[in-house]
Amino acid sequence: MLGQYTIRGAGADAIATDIEDAISAGALAPGAELPPIRELAGQLGVNANTVAAAYRLLRERGAVETAGRRGTRVRDRPATTPRSLRGLAVPQGVRDLSTGNPDPALLPIAAAQLLRGGSRRRAPLLYGEPAVSPELAEHARASLTADGVPADHLAVIAGALDGIERVLTAHLRPGDRVAVEDPGWANLLDLLAALGFSVEPIRVDDDGPLAGDVALALRRGVRAVVVTTRAQNPTGAALSAARAAELRQLLADHADVLLVEDDHCAGIAGVELHTLAGTTRHWAFVRSASKAYGPDLRLALLAGDHRTVERVHGRLRLGPGWVSYLLQDLAVSLWRDKAATRLVHKAEAVYTRNRTLLHEALAERGVTSHGQSGLNVWIPVPDETVAITRLLGAGWAAAPGTRFRIGTPPGMRITVSSLDATEIDALADAVAEALQAVGRASV
Repeated sequence: MLGQYTIRGAGADAIATDIEDAISAGALAPGAELPPIRELAGQLGVNANTVAAAYRLLRERGAVETAGRRGTRVRDRPATTPRSLRGLAVPQGVRDLSTGNPDPALLPIAAAQLLRGGSRRRAPLLYGEPAVSPELAEHARASLTADGVPADHLAVIAGALDGIERVLTAHLRPGDRVAVEDPGWANLLDLLAALGFSVEPIRVDDDGPLAGDVALALRRGVRAVVVTTRAQNPTGAALSAARAAELRQLLADHADVLLVEDDHCAGIAGVELHTLAGTTRHWAFVRSASKAYGPDLRLALLAGDHRTVERVHGRLRLGPGWVSYLLQDLAVSLWRDKAATRLVHKAEAVYTRNRTLLHEALAERGVTSHGQSGLNVWIPVPDETVAITRLLGAGWAAAPGTRFRIGTPPGMRITVSSLDATEIDALADAVAEALQAVGRASV
C-alpha cells in the first residue's frame, strides 16, 4: 500500500511525474500498490480517464505494472530507479558471488593501450565515413561466418542491450508481445517494460528455451522472440544442436516473427554455438565483446537481414552516429592480439573448471544445480529469502532469483568467475546448509 505518501497532480503528466518522483525517492517502494483508478480520480478531483492515462504513461516508462486483480503496482525493479541502488547489500568480509561479472584479472582490456607504440595511426575520422571500420568489418565477417552466422549486413552498437533495444524498436510498437526466457536477463525484462512491450515467458532447461513453450508463444501471436544462445543469464543454459533444430523448424513456419539472438559471452561461454540466425525474414544476432574483454569495452557486433541492419544504421545516424573508431580499433587490436587471445582462453577454462567443480560438489551434497556454460550456476530453492539470508550469514552472497523470474519457481544465481578451486567445497557446504535451513523453517 501507499503508506503515508499522498499522490498529487491535476493532469496525467503531473500525476505520472509525481508518482515517478516518489518511486525514485523511495517514498513508493517496489511492490507498492497504487490506488484504483476511480478511487485516485476521486481523491484528486479529476476524470478517471486522466488517472488511467497517468498509469499508462508509468507503464510505458517501466515504472509500474498492471497485474490483473492485484491492480497496479510499482515494479520490483522500476526503470526510474538507479540500478545500483537496487543491488544486494553485501556486508564487509562476505564473498560476493552475486554480480554476474567476469574476473577482472582475466580481462585483456586491463593491459590494453589505446595507441600502441609502433601501431598504425589512423587519420582523424570526419563526418560521412562508414559506421563500421573496414578492419572491424573484415574480422566480424570472418568470425561470425565461421560460427554459421550470415554476416553480409553488419552494424556496431554500444553493447548487447543497446543492440537488442535498437532491433526491437526498429520493428515493434508499444503493446506488442515479445517472447523471452523465464528466468531471464533482468536488464532485458526491465527494458521491455520501459519500452511498453508485453512479455510472453518461455521456460528454459539446460538445452535452452523449451520448444513447447516457444510453439505456444508463437500461437499466441508474439511479434518477436529473444533467445540467449549460450551462457544464458541466470541459468547458464546453452542451446543444444537438437533444440536448435527444433526451434528453427518452429520459427520457419512463422517467418514474420522477429528473431533476436544474444551471444553476450562469446569467447568464454565454454560451449559450441548453435545459432538460429537467418531462420525468419527479420532477425538479428548480437555478439558483445564486454564479458570476454572488459565491460568498459562498450561494443558489440550486430548481424542481421538487410532491412533490420538498415533500420539500425538509420536510427544510429539520428543519435550517436556511430560507435567511435577509436573503440573499434581497440576491439580489433584485442581480437588480433595473441596475449589477449591466450587470456580469453584461460578465462574460459577457469570458468568451465569452476562450474564443473561446483556442480560436482553440490551433487555430492544432494543439491540440484544448473549451468553448463558461462559465468553462472543456477540453484533451485524452496524459499529465496531464507536461502539467501542463511548463505549470507555463512559468508557468501548470491543473487536472488526474483530478479530474473516471471512465473518460474524460486532459485538463486551464483557467479563462479572469481572463485578459487580451494573455495568450492566450503561454498557447497554453505549452500547445502542453507537449503536444509529452508526445510527446517518450513516445518
